[in-house]
Amino acid sequence: MLQAGPPGLSGLCRVTDHLYLSNGRAANDSSQVSRFNITCIVNATETRSSCPPPPGVEEYIHIPVSDSPVAPLFEQFDGVADKIQQTAESGGRTLVHCNAGVSRSAALCMAYLMKHTGVTLLEAHRWMKTCRPMVRPNNGFWKQLIKYELELRGCNSVRIVSSSMGEIPDIYEEEARNMMPL
Repeated sequence: MLQAGPPGLSGLCRVTDHLYLSNGRAANDSSQVSRFNITCIVNATETRSSCPPPPGVEEYIHIPVSDSPVAPLFEQFDGVADKIQQTAESGGRTLVHCNAGVSRSAALCMAYLMKHTGVTLLEAHRWMKTCRPMVRPNNGFWKQLIKYELELRGCNSVRIVSSSMGEIPDIYEEEARNMMPL
């Protein structure tokens, strides 16, 4: 399995040799984008940046989606995953970002990892947490990722469960228990 880069908190985080994740501020920092030789930017925010893409960026893709549990991010999983793979095969690097680099962009990167590296959703989540510890797709995106994993693999490694905090992915069960008042 490929190794994620060192944990990144505010800048660009290396997910693979050809895939990076960040928040919107870092994505608009032309020095960081240039330093990591980014050739394709996928912007998963409601509004397109008014800034022109930094030098060296050959493709800029805007996916207008809100960070809402009902937003249809699932519709973008295949296209974005395939674009990341095509960019890698042509020697380029893709940066996927949203406003905070926590939910939308992380979910898109997890979909890529499942489709093109063959990992489970659980493994994709662990991989993402290794390079960006604050990764936490909203519950609606989790449900969409679970559906996507079922389509890709025919089974699921993560499921939605009921908790005192409502429906959550089972990987957050212990965390939810720890948040219960004594």
